[in-house]
Order: sequence, then C-alpha cells, then structure tokens
Amino acid sequence: MRGTDAGFDLAVIGSGAAAFAAAIAATGKGKRVVMAERSTTGGTCVNVGCVPSKALLAAADVRHAGQAAGRFPGLAARDVPVGFPALIGGKDVLVEWLRTHKYAGLAEGYGWRMTHGSAAFGGDADHPVLRIAGEDDGEVRIEAAHYLIATGASPWTPPVEGLAQAGYLTSTTAMELDQLPASMVVVGGNAVGLEQAQLFSRLGTRVTVVEALDRLAPFEEPEVSAAIAEVLADEGITAHTGTTLTTVRRDAVGYALGTTTAGEVRAEQVLMATGRRPATAGLNLERVGVKTGALGEVVVDEQLRTAHPRIWAAGDVTGQAQFVYVAAAQGSLVAENAFDGAQRSLDYAALPRVTFTSPALASVGMTEAQAAESGIGCDCRTLPLAHVPRAQVNRDTCGLVKIVAESATGRVLGVHVVAEGAGDVITAATYAVVALYQFGLLRRLPEPPLPGLDAKRVDASGEAYALLRTPDAALGLTSAGITLALTGMGSRRRHREHPWVSLAAALASYTRTALRVTPAAFAAGPMVSPCISIAASCRLDLSLGSRF
Repeated sequence: MRGTDAGFDLAVIGSGAAAFAAAIAATGKGKRVVMAERSTTGGTCVNVGCVPSKALLAAADVRHAGQAAGRFPGLAARDVPVGFPALIGGKDVLVEWLRTHKYAGLAEGYGWRMTHGSAAFGGDADHPVLRIAGEDDGEVRIEAAHYLIATGASPWTPPVEGLAQAGYLTSTTAMELDQLPASMVVVGGNAVGLEQAQLFSRLGTRVTVVEALDRLAPFEEPEVSAAIAEVLADEGITAHTGTTLTTVRRDAVGYALGTTTAGEVRAEQVLMATGRRPATAGLNLERVGVKTGALGEVVVDEQLRTAHPRIWAAGDVTGQAQFVYVAAAQGSLVAENAFDGAQRSLDYAALPRVTFTSPALASVGMTEAQAAESGIGCDCRTLPLAHVPRAQVNRDTCGLVKIVAESATGRVLGVHVVAEGAGDVITAATYAVVALYQFGLLRRLPEPPLPGLDAKRVDASGEAYALLRTPDAALGLTSAGITLALTGMGSRRRHREHPWVSLAAALASYTRTALRVTPAAFAAGPMVSPCISIAASCRLDLSLGSRF
C-alpha cells in the first residue's frame, strides 16, 4: 500500500478513445486528471481494432487489385506472393508508432497522470475511491471529484460444446498469427466477421463463413446483404447462413465443426466473430452503487451519469453503439456535464456506420423496415451501380445506393450504400438526413450531387477543420463553430432560399454551435476563406442576412 492520492478532479479507468477524449476536455478546463490502464495504452481501436485491421485490409486490397487487373483489356492478372510474417510485423510497427504518438504522447503533452495497473472501486457509495494494483508499486488509492468508467468491451463467444477446450481465434489473435492458415472458418457474418473473412481470403486462405441469422450483414438492408454475399461468393468465400455452431472438436489436422445445416465443416483455424461484451468484471461496481445491465454494460442516463452522481461511463462499456467516434464524443460529453453542468446528451438517430469490406458497406438513418415499423410511409429508391457511369468506367459495378424517404414529404430518412468509397459518400448522406433534406432537393444541389469532404484542411490559425464543398459553396466545421461561404452572394432573399443555408442552419442547430454565413471568392480553388473561427459559446444566429 502506497497510501492515498487525493485532489484529482477526474479519475479515468481505461485509456481508449472515450478515456482520452474526456481527459483532454477536462485538462482543457484546468482540471487535474489521472488515468488508470491495466493493459496497453490506447484501447481497442489503435491496438487490436480499427488500425491493425484496416492496415491488413489495405494490404489485402492491393494484392486483390493485382488479381483483378484482368478486367481491363490489355492488363494481365498477377498473383502477388504474401510474406505473412513480414506483413504482421509491419502492422505491429505501425500500431506501436500510432500508439506512441497519438496516445502516450498526448497524455504527456496534456500533462495528466498515467498509472498502470488493475483498477477497482473501493470505499462505499458515500465515499468512493479507486484502488489501482500495480505490478511493482503495490496498491495506489485515488480519490477524485468525479470518476469515469471507460473500460471498453472484449470479444464474446456463445456457449458451444467443445469450443473452450479446442481453443479459437478472435479478431485480435487472428491478426497476431505468425503463419497464414490454409483454411479458416469465420463464425459470425456481421461487420467484424465479414472484414476478417475477406482479409484472409484475399491473402490466400480458403474461408467459410457461418452466420446464425438468415443473411450476411443481417442488420443492413436486404439489398445490401445480397450485394455483399454476391461479392464474397465471387471471391470464393463460402457462406452458410441460418446456421449455428453445435460442436467444436480439434485434432491433429485442424478443427471439425458441427453445424445445424451444413454438416461437418473442417478448417485449419476457427475465428469467432460473434460480438463483444462490455468489460466490467472485477471493477467492484456494486460496492459504489453503480448498476449494470443484463450483458454487463454500465447503466447510464442520457447524460452518461451512472446511478452514482459522481461516477460516469462512456464508450463501449455502456453497451451503446460500438464506434470509436461515439466513444470519443461521449468522453467529451462527460467532461462537459461533470464540470460545466451542461446537462447535454447525444442524438444517435443519424449515426453513420461503415463496414470496411471491398466494396464497403455504409449506412445512416432508418432502414425501410424501420420506417414501416414506425408507421412511416416509405418511398424507397435503389440504384444499382451497374447504372452509374463512374462504376462502368472503373469496370467494377458491384454495389448499390438505396435511399429511404418519407413518401408524404420526400424527407430523406436513411441512406445505404455498397460501393468503393461508401464511407466517403455516407458522410454527405449523414448531413442530408440530419438536415431533413427532401429527396428532390438532393437532385438540385450543385454538381457533384452530394458534397465532398476534405477532413484535413487547416485555417489561418492552424486549426484543422472539415470542409464540405461544391463549386459555389463551402461549409467549414470546426470545434469552434460552422461557417458557410457562398460565391456570388447576390440578394439576401436568394441566400435564404439557398439549399446550403438550410443545411448549415440545421447542422448548427443539431450540434448546438455558432453559425456564420459569409461571402467568399473561392471558385478558382478549394479553400474557403479562413474566417471560420467562431466562439463556440455564441448562440445560433437565425437572422442570417444580418451578417452579409
């Protein structure tokens, strides 16, 4: 026992996106922060999730591009050999670099304290403390004004006879193999399972996918499921849907899997991609009055406060949408609510998601079935990429775009895309859903029909911002606010009717930040006038014409 360290404003358990976002926001308010991590700094995304999987997917895509080159006249397909150990080693170097520069370096730069060890609550509901058991330093007791649980989630598998005894891969351990398996069964046909299946298939593994529900990507639109199933089948991946795993047995040559509909399936390796569950075991939450749900998730209110008034939770541990950008937004929100009394909540109604297969799957808003369940009449349009000239030029017409619109008003309720670059398209689609755009209005926007996103622009003050732009308008989004810049400003009446004004106003209202409309002469170049630094505390000015 090393005694008690008191005087902290915020004690954070975990070091992923939610934890770092909260710590950055809190230190920005002049608060004293301590962070406890029992494993590797950085959480899921940089260590075992987004970064390593996308790095390997990118490599697999390059190999596949050589194999698919024959679709162009005059080009011959090429089978690129795979040095799997070197590929994994390169991924590890990238992960280490990003972890050091994007996480560990940030903690040092912002000046909060990092403590390594297993954390659990002590004390009681009236006087909670955090007990951190370090490997070398004994136990440290932390007292803070507020506590944040941001421990994330870990892979979960259903109970299957023989599975635990035989052993299995997860998406984490599969990306740590030192040899490429000749064959693999991936159990689970949702986002993680599909990415891993295509990744290993494109590197040369013979892959079979087993999915318990009746289609791959079962939570997407049926048209999306059918499209990705066709792509995977064309690449030689076998899929058994409506099939559950009943038994697992391992012998000298690999695994023998019993299934409900496909008989016995054999493979060298088995990868279980059957979901993730909140990581709350061992935290002693009940001791301080924090409640958990049926799946172990920390129960929080809309402001992310637990049943204890000074203990909060954010990220995957809450059992909500498991996306790194959601976790980061929640972490920042906790700092605002805890220290500013903001009483804010997040709106998840227009939450985009992307599965990084090739082609990618991207969605935002309602599906057709969800609209029907809500009693909304649906006017749905599906455009196969076979009818899109750009796809024809690329000789890659696998995919589609589906728009779910309200029949009475034409309001866009959801957009679902299967295409290369679907993740880029869905950004613009998200703004259309948030701004309550009508389907007809999308067709009247300046070319290109949906704005492009430049996420790495920098204004004159050095702040990075996102920029949505078309030839006659640009919308800058920064941490400080939103600026809409229009060329050929003309009359106030014209600007009030401009579709970008309604989009900008809706975004400003949705994000509760300031909005400025300003003239800009940028038709000859992509940069908007660098006058987009607006105080975040300013209220939305709805009298847009007054600033012209």
